[in-house]
Amino acid sequence: MLSRLSSLSRPKAVAICALPVVALLATAVFAPLPFSVAQPGLTANVLGSNKGEQVITITGAETRKTRGQLRMTTIEATGPDAHVGLADVLDGWFRTDQAVMPRDAVYPSGGDVKEIEKHNEAEMKQSQNAAAQAALNYLGEDDDVKVTLKLSDVGGPSAGLLFSLGVIDKLDGDGSGGDLTGGRVIAGTGTIDAAGKVGAVGGVALKTQAARRDGATVFLVPKAECSDAKSELPKGLRLIPVTTLKGAVNSLMALEKGKGSVPSC
Repeated sequence: MLSRLSSLSRPKAVAICALPVVALLATAVFAPLPFSVAQPGLTANVLGSNKGEQVITITGAETRKTRGQLRMTTIEATGPDAHVGLADVLDGWFRTDQAVMPRDAVYPSGGDVKEIEKHNEAEMKQSQNAAAQAALNYLGEDDDVKVTLKLSDVGGPSAGLLFSLGVIDKLDGDGSGGDLTGGRVIAGTGTIDAAGKVGAVGGVALKTQAARRDGATVFLVPKAECSDAKSELPKGLRLIPVTTLKGAVNSLMALEKGKGSVPSC
């Protein structure tokens, strides 16, 4: 091969040597990569209805009429079987309304689309049960109070905090006749367990954009994700960090009544 190249003119030799490099670059450009591209998704007011069904239904206790909104937030990501190439990754990295995330981080359960949907539905159901229990524990309600949560086309556990706050607002408001929201559009994200501990979720920078797009002026964020939430924070959106359900309620009450300190990221 060397003797053949030496007998060729320089331009021809360079062209021949460049062919493998071009082939490798072409493969890199068109080969699928293990990433998902995410963008701001839907939000839903847990105090109202979604697709014709009340998100929160409570029996066994009197509920109150609420003002304002408590909006859970989501991201939309390319599917687990979607072809994400180098061009998609580069485009997503340089846009503020998209994020490139490892596919395993978006779909930790792996498997095919149906398995992932089943996993996400199971996580959502578990999250709803924990959210209802956390709210009832906070209020000291007995077992006669039943909470049903319905939210179509949304999976995963990240709406837990907002579900709990919605139950509290419907049953007790701010505890003195007012609304937990103060009439505002409040959005947020965060998992929750039955003890009221709030956990991190991921994708918060995109969720803040979805929240502001849909009218929110306040965003509740797990404290551990403050820096991510601040990275692309839309103008006019105030961040309130939370670690527990009780802390989230206290912050909203302080904001609503204009008394006491409201933490910030």
